[in-house]
Amino acid sequence: MEIEDYKINKHNLYLLSDVSLALGFLSILASIAVWFTAKGEDREHGERFGIFVGLWVPSFFILSNRLARKADEI
Repeated sequence: MEIEDYKINKHNLYLLSDVSLALGFLSILASIAVWFTAKGEDREHGERFGIFVGLWVPSFFILSNRLARKADEI
């Protein structure tokens, strides 16, 4: 299959970049929400899961940056 079969163009790459950026900010909010909503015996688990979700943020931001740079190259 050729890359043309997937219809990857500048507009789609910018759209994916924007979605990745939004997911990064959403991950920040989700991490904070998970951290503060953990109660009782599951408090430690909730804190660890909040940190885990927070680790997604740099990945989404880097992905957004790389997709935008790739779109600029096209």
